[in-house]
Amino acid sequence: MAIELWDLAGAEPERRFSPYCWRVKLALRHKDLPFATIPWRFIEKDRIAFSGQGKVPVIRDGGKMVFDSWAIATYLEDAYPDRPSLFGGAGGRALGRFIVDWADAAVMGGVFPMIVADVHAHLDPDNQAYFRATREKILGKSLEEAQGDRDSRLAAFRATLTPLRRMLRHQPFLAGAEAAWPDYVVFSVFQWARCISAYRLLAEDDPVHAWRERLLDLFDGEARRAIGYAA
Repeated sequence: MAIELWDLAGAEPERRFSPYCWRVKLALRHKDLPFATIPWRFIEKDRIAFSGQGKVPVIRDGGKMVFDSWAIATYLEDAYPDRPSLFGGAGGRALGRFIVDWADAAVMGGVFPMIVADVHAHLDPDNQAYFRATREKILGKSLEEAQGDRDSRLAAFRATLTPLRRMLRHQPFLAGAEAAWPDYVVFSVFQWARCISAYRLLAEDDPVHAWRERLLDLFDGEARRAIGYAA
């Protein structure tokens, strides 16, 4: 039986943009596990009430339910040890946890205000109202104000990616010769932006851009085929 994944969607059911859900989709592909996605939207919390919380990703694997992308990754690693490893051992798992925290704070924290109004534009009216109210509370300003000065912040954001560029001088992926969990975590932020915004976060001559292109082509172009933009 295929694993079920509740996956954040925009007004168009096929537009799947959650970075956390992308982490899980790529982890499932890495493990070569069959799965089916179920479109879900911000205000549909009743549909995942069985998980005891109100956010995706949520998976159901037979009788087992797991939520939170990190918890799902560790579950898949432990439940399917015969499949390709996401972490490559205990040390890789510990490093994987660090990558999650760094990507969420530095990379996603930088991208979020630069595309937040673009996310809003791809939601239906009821979800727009929810998204605006919750995100403007976090930002302390309107979505439009937050996104309006993104050009002035782009250079600083790109500078935060220096550790990635330095690592990519030595190997094609963050995990080494082949992609694994660290790549999926950081890539998910750029895939989130690509699915929802035409704003160009990376220069074409940036090694991070070339790395992103390699990730887009993985698993028969799973991420590249997703509805989105060329940015």
